[in-house]
This record gives sequence, C-alpha cells and structure tokens, in this order.
Amino acid sequence: MSEFWIYFEKGLRHILDQFAYDHILFLIALTVPYAFKDWKRLLLLVTIFTVGNTLALLLSVFGVIILKGNLVDFLIPITILIVAFFNLFTAGKSSKQESISIIGFVTLFFGIIHGLSYAAYFKTLLGGSPQSKLLPLSEFSLGIETSQIIVVLIVLILSYIVQTFFRFSKRDWTLVMSSFVIGVVLPMIISSEIWNR
Repeated sequence: MSEFWIYFEKGLRHILDQFAYDHILFLIALTVPYAFKDWKRLLLLVTIFTVGNTLALLLSVFGVIILKGNLVDFLIPITILIVAFFNLFTAGKSSKQESISIIGFVTLFFGIIHGLSYAAYFKTLLGGSPQSKLLPLSEFSLGIETSQIIVVLIVLILSYIVQTFFRFSKRDWTLVMSSFVIGVVLPMIISSEIWNR
C-alpha cells in the first residue's frame, strides 16, 4: 500500500508542481468553456486526457514511441494554443453541447503528446522490465487524474465566482481566460529550442 502512495503522490505532484504550468494551462483552456452543470462531460474529457497520457507512457515504456524532448516541448504549447483558439472562435456558441467524439479524439491525441513530456521522467523512476512498470504506471496515472480533477475544480470555482459575483458572462470569461492562456503560451512557442536548428 505504501508503494501505491509513492507513485500516486508522484503523479499528483507532477501536475501540481509550479514548474508544470504548461499542463495546468491546458486544463484551464479545456475547462473555461464549461460550468458545474457540465461536470459529466468535463470529467469524461479529463479522463480521456489521462488515458492519452497513460497510453503515451505505455508506448514509451515499451519503446514503441520515442520523441526528442525539444520536439515534445514544442508540441505541448501548440496543443494549448489550439484549444485556446478553439475557445475564442466558439465562445458563446452552443457547440459545447454537441457530440463529444471529435473533441474527445483531439483531447486523447493531445493527452498522448503531454504524456510524452514526462515519459522520460517516469522511466527514470523505475528500473527493470517494462512489465514490472505496469502497476506503478497505473498508480502514477491515478495520481495524475486526481491532480487534474483538482485543477478543473479550482477553475470551475473561480469561473462560478467571476460569473456570479462580478457579473462576467460565460462568453466574456471564456474569451478573457483563453486570451490569457494564449498570451502565456506564445512566448513558450517563440522561445522553443526547436527554432535553433
């Protein structure tokens, strides 16, 4: 049981780390168009994102996918930028209630990209055969899922406060937060090492 908590806590801390703000930015961009009444849809998206993360870790552990770190570090802010721009163009529209299949597939794909960012970190935690890493991987992923739900809850609470007490419309809140995310992410893309080839 103590081993479970070790890997669970590492997954938890990996997202809630102050230096992992790129992952948090993605979760903010994913969450801002939604409210508490959309919790089932949002939980499904977060879980799909975690499945993508876990799939990336599995593929990495078994040596199926190996990407250079600077390429992954470049792709992560691109995924955040895409979600934030999507929010800008769909803010206030009813598309959030449509089929989750396309958004779910994109979220899964983006989860794989984000998962590749800490695949190397996860592999350094454990030695041994890939099969021996399966249980710790699931414990690590459970920690990631929990931390993501915490971030989503914080964003939803902040959203509720801003819209209820400060009279922001849902559309304005989505536009402001998505613009904020874009403002943080663009310098990350511009300063990426990928341009130094």
